[in-house]
Amino acid sequence: MSESDLAGSVTAIGDVPVGGILEGIDRDGFWVSPPLVNANSCTQLANLYDSEKQNFRRTINMARYGFGSGEYKYFSAPLPAMVQSLRESLYERLAPVANAWNARRGKEPEWPPQHNELKARCAAAGQSRPTPLLLRYGPGDFNCLHQDLYGAIHFPLQAILLLDRPGVDFDGGELLLVEQRARRQSKAMVVPIAHCAIAVIPVRERPVQSVCGAALVRVRHGVSPLRGGLRRTLGLIFHEAA
Repeated sequence: MSESDLAGSVTAIGDVPVGGILEGIDRDGFWVSPPLVNANSCTQLANLYDSEKQNFRRTINMARYGFGSGEYKYFSAPLPAMVQSLRESLYERLAPVANAWNARRGKEPEWPPQHNELKARCAAAGQSRPTPLLLRYGPGDFNCLHQDLYGAIHFPLQAILLLDRPGVDFDGGELLLVEQRARRQSKAMVVPIAHCAIAVIPVRERPVQSVCGAALVRVRHGVSPLRGGLRRTLGLIFHEAA
């Protein structure tokens, strides 16, 4: 992956307005970018899945654990340069959103502006294992509804970069969100994400304005069954695992 590809991707993310992310999640429950990473970089990231074992610390067979069907791999430290830079630059845009959520609930800002400060806080709490991962789905594979928490410290937002082309490289495999509000039926949503675009979704919950103030809506996410082809994504969770 060239230095120009890396610099261009990071610059594009730095230009994303924080207010637009917050507005999108308030309106839709998620935020989706236009394509921010060039196609060549997405292909190189996807190809890491079959690269040397030392890039990854653990491989998960989803069916074995009842998570669904498919497979994913957690990166080991140090992260590949592209993954590291995307994680750091996205975090800088999302930390103000997370702190705005705190303010709505009458809480003090708790999320530092730089990702290395969050990593240090995680390490002090015994959470030091990297959580960015590559996921791979083939025909019939799916991901059950879940939340990516990993420990007592969990940053409230995460990001998903789609590395393959929907309708060309694969069919089906939609990113799904389900929201549960108190005393209401669950609300299901399909997140329309394009090739090389990034979806930002809540990790566990998000504040929604109600007559009694900001109420927390619990959120889970998953992936619908793939009808054909190959679907790969980069998942960026910003806190580390215990």
